[in-house]
Amino acid sequence: MASQKIVVPNIGDFKDVEIIEVLVKPGQKIKKNDSIITLESDKSSVEVPSTHEGLVEEINVKVGDRVNEGDLILSLKTISSTSKEVAPSPIKKEKPVKEIQVEELKKEEEIVTMPAKAASPKVRKFAREVGANIKNISGSQRAGRVTEEDIKKHIKDKLTSDTVKKETQKKYKDEYDHAEFGKVEVKDIPRVKRLSGPQLVRSWTEIPHVTQHDEIDITEMEIFRKSLRDVFTGEKIAITPLAFITRAVVNALKTYPNFNSSIDTESNKITYKKYFHIGFAVDTPHGLMVPKIRNVETMGIKKISDELRKVSKLCRELKIDKKEFFGGSMTISSLGGIGGNFFTPIINPPEVAILGVGKAFDKISRKDSKFIIRKMLPISLSYDHRIIDGAEAARFCVHLGQSLGEDFAFKLAV
Repeated sequence: MASQKIVVPNIGDFKDVEIIEVLVKPGQKIKKNDSIITLESDKSSVEVPSTHEGLVEEINVKVGDRVNEGDLILSLKTISSTSKEVAPSPIKKEKPVKEIQVEELKKEEEIVTMPAKAASPKVRKFAREVGANIKNISGSQRAGRVTEEDIKKHIKDKLTSDTVKKETQKKYKDEYDHAEFGKVEVKDIPRVKRLSGPQLVRSWTEIPHVTQHDEIDITEMEIFRKSLRDVFTGEKIAITPLAFITRAVVNALKTYPNFNSSIDTESNKITYKKYFHIGFAVDTPHGLMVPKIRNVETMGIKKISDELRKVSKLCRELKIDKKEFFGGSMTISSLGGIGGNFFTPIINPPEVAILGVGKAFDKISRKDSKFIIRKMLPISLSYDHRIIDGAEAARFCVHLGQSLGEDFAFKLAV
């Protein structure tokens, strides 16, 4: 065993630079080019590599010390390389010694001068205090410079992913089997439900849901809808209320574009969609499906109603293309044909909002000192609170009420 001194190499203009990290411990085995300390000046940071392989014998510096070129960092116990030099290599063609020395010198220079993650001393100190490794953090500033916000986001994302991972890995087992209490029947979970389950868990876990409940007066809209007849045959035209609601949602999306967007948490970007593809929940024997109707803004009420029936039929027959479940602006989940008033629909990511529609009901109201019966539609608007706030959600609901109310009922049929 031999002792080897490792000193601060030539690192350019660095003088009296502070040691902010000591990356090795006494007794630790290190290899050549392993980082041993991190230096930081006002301009940048750099990690100093070891020039030899061996066991750390003694460390002569500590965090906070200021060093210059030639200062002793630590001493290593190295293994003599005599035996290695004696053993010839008959197979491998060796390069000239001079060429090898030049290549090794270039490698060492690259390692020494290679900048570490760009960050100010204050930010690096903050990272050390919270126990974050700044090397693993993606910087959002120019040239990948790391900020305190980047560190906070990194820790938050890690905690969230670790928590979700632990929760999903947990296996819960009932203390008693169901069959111990009576007759049971065990079946496979339907394929559609197996596929949608993880998506629902992801949505509920990652998206901060808020649900806004409201009632919309659709008395005039219902009168108009039920009065529609073919101009040639005089036959009644059957238009589902969902067609009117879909058109009203498109009108609201044009006014409030935040609802027609998607968030990319990795890049901290928001994508605003210029198209209007509305998804709607279809109850099928195989499970719930959410296909999209494309370019709804170009359709009239009857065309929307026809498309709703067409796509619903394709879902029930399992003939719809997989691509039709993606690329939506916003989703509508209507329980009007079944019953119920308000509920909390789960957002269908990467969308940021979903409109739940209940069954319309009669409500007694007072107008001009008279009591009248109005047809009311209960709605439940769930939205992603990271991009949409409560005031904007309330305005969105008011806009829907206007589009489906007396002032706009006839215009929607155009």
